[in-house]
Amino acid sequence: MPVGFAFGLLAMLGLPQIGQDPNLVRSFFAAAAVLVLWAAALFVSATRAGRELSIQSAVRKPHYVQMFAQGTVLVYWGWHVQMVQEWAPLILAQILFAFGVDALLQWSRRDTYGMGFGPVPVMFSMNLFLWFKPEWFYFQFAMVAGGFLAKELIRWQKNGKSAHIFNPSSFPLAVASVILLLTGSTEITWGAEIAQTQYNPPYIFAVIFLASLPGQLLFGVATMTWSAVVSAYAFGLLYYQVTGVYYFYDSFIPIAVFLGMHLLFTDPSTSPKSESGRVIFGVLYGMGCIGLVVVLNAFGAPEFYDKLLPVPILNLSVRWIDRLAQQPFFRSLEPGRILAFAPLRHTRLRTASLWIVTFIAVRSLGGVGDDHPGQYLPFWDQACEVGNERACEHLADMQLVYCARESGWACNERGIVLATKLDRADLARIEFQRACALDFGPGCANVLRLTTGSESFEEARPPDRDLPIVIRGSKGPVMASDRSELYSLACDRGWTEHCTGPMASM
Repeated sequence: MPVGFAFGLLAMLGLPQIGQDPNLVRSFFAAAAVLVLWAAALFVSATRAGRELSIQSAVRKPHYVQMFAQGTVLVYWGWHVQMVQEWAPLILAQILFAFGVDALLQWSRRDTYGMGFGPVPVMFSMNLFLWFKPEWFYFQFAMVAGGFLAKELIRWQKNGKSAHIFNPSSFPLAVASVILLLTGSTEITWGAEIAQTQYNPPYIFAVIFLASLPGQLLFGVATMTWSAVVSAYAFGLLYYQVTGVYYFYDSFIPIAVFLGMHLLFTDPSTSPKSESGRVIFGVLYGMGCIGLVVVLNAFGAPEFYDKLLPVPILNLSVRWIDRLAQQPFFRSLEPGRILAFAPLRHTRLRTASLWIVTFIAVRSLGGVGDDHPGQYLPFWDQACEVGNERACEHLADMQLVYCARESGWACNERGIVLATKLDRADLARIEFQRACALDFGPGCANVLRLTTGSESFEEARPPDRDLPIVIRGSKGPVMASDRSELYSLACDRGWTEHCTGPMASM
């Protein structure tokens, strides 16, 4: 059977997007060779030992419910993002390899292989967060093998039974993240692109919420999601009240972190058993994601690793968390106790009901959803004007992105921010020159003003050709082309000078 999975991998080389890429061909041959050689070694050792290897059904509800939830998110994301559709065959390849590794690993340690849907949600979960580019795709197969090896070999006694310590999807993701960070090799992955494009589909927060709801109801993991979301949102509100800007820039809870709160750290097998322990577990995950942003920024590392790194540490802390959770204070925080008055018999129903109400409330208040002021440039421009240095730095970063997309207006505005707010006249000159090269007149004038030592610079409204670039938020490209529609969208996104419509601007 494992050799069959190996031949399945080789058969996929017939697909043009795989077979015509020599890097992928090498990775697929290497993965198939691992399965074939391991199967041959197992056959020889089992024959010599007189072992009879067998298969038994291991279809478990948590596996196919998680598979449904993660698959729904992948399909919906892929429906709106082309790169996900192109990646789909590579997810199938990882599933074939995962079944082969899982079977060989179990047969290497015992006579029976429990075959079910288990490898599928593990692969779906991994592919929601990290992809290696084709040149490095063999690391994707290595992550697959690492997850199942950790599940089988790294174990402890939990409630009197042998249990795996780490979530088999989050552990290899965290290990890969640490290696990528230490080697400064993030560019060999699509990690940043994954985190960015997950914003693109409309109503994505609601889709994640609804897709994960069956698992929340059936397995009692709503406690962890609820406490993680509430703690992160509360921190975001407090940070905004104190500083006047948003901690995560374009949302209170980034979509990738929100996804992690639903479909990454909520494995019932590697989380606390007590309800109060799961509250602590969720709060620690939410605060861990927030704290890691500071650490990653301090080292100039990408922020998307924030939701991947805390999970194995939390998995190791499960027994300590369950002991701490026995304290009366923490027991009082259990969602089931908060809704004890509700006419619902089962604790899981009360917890899920509290989470549903909380999500609706947070979404109504703008905590999660498609439109958030932090997505759009005017919010950060206004915050920078009142002297918020963090806002000015983020504003300059946004303008750099828009300038790279050939908006002369954005290049000029970035030059002004660099010269007047961030004391970087050397970089400002480059931005003014880029604006001038893109036929934005004020940029040409500002090159001269900067040369003569002037402290005031020429500004203008973005031309219509730049609007689709500069009014873009985190939801992907602006598809509107009609001038009236563009101006209306700009007005909705904080560009108040466009609210009078295109006729007034001519």
